[in-house]
Amino acid sequence: MVEIALVGAGRIGLPVARQLVAAEQSVRVHDVRAEVEHQVRAFGATWGEPLPETDLLLTVLPGSPELRAAMLGESGLLNRLRPGTVWLDLTSASPALAAELAPAAAHHHIDYLETPVGGGPDAAEAGELTLYAAGELPTFDRLQPILRVFAKQMHYTGPHGSGYLTKLLVNLLWFNQVVAFGEVLMLGRSGGLEPARLRQILREGPAASAFLEDVVPRMLAGDQLATFGLDRIVEELESLQDFARLHDVPAGLTALVSAVHRDALTRFGPVDGELLAVIHLEQLWRG
Repeated sequence: MVEIALVGAGRIGLPVARQLVAAEQSVRVHDVRAEVEHQVRAFGATWGEPLPETDLLLTVLPGSPELRAAMLGESGLLNRLRPGTVWLDLTSASPALAAELAPAAAHHHIDYLETPVGGGPDAAEAGELTLYAAGELPTFDRLQPILRVFAKQMHYTGPHGSGYLTKLLVNLLWFNQVVAFGEVLMLGRSGGLEPARLRQILREGPAASAFLEDVVPRMLAGDQLATFGLDRIVEELESLQDFARLHDVPAGLTALVSAVHRDALTRFGPVDGELLAVIHLEQLWRG
């Protein structure tokens, strides 16, 4: 049995830790929010910062700023882990940050694999997350038994940075659809089209998609889809804008979608809601 430490007991980290304990792994959990300690101990994990004998470190943090603060610098975990520790990062981070983390991990002889996750809290609770793994392929292969405890689908994307990038690109298409379908529904209503009927027509045409099937009904019901922070959405979109500028990629649509979400953030603040951009647009429309 390996000694596992998990840092970040949030919407994803907590159920991942629970799945690992259910698989009879030894898990020690740490979070800056002391109030989650009782939840951790309730399903059989221990509580506290990673110990020197940690074999596998999992980080599941809110975003790039928290990940950088936790791992880098004199007080960062990379300075405190013993050489030979394997580090598995499930954070949705910036590809640019991987360029800092990978050499820092190598310097400390830490075997680092980035595996940002897709699927959300429900998939985490069911042990059915999707992983976008990047780093050394032998590390990815060696960790398969652990990864399959909490993941249903796993994609190896290549060198460091490509996993974070893949996750952000998946999310970019999601955020694009939020704005696109929001505008389509408003345009339809302004012309007298009943939204449910319009959705049914779209389902039978070339715009049919899982988003139209599963998310648009929640959009029509006024659901904010409060599973991800609006500030984190803007953080991810701005990371992709930075990436596009760095590589001279024209990304005008990304800039527009980012601006809509940034305006929604100004209106509503850093609250949870993946569909708040639509509510923002509707409020603009209705005055």
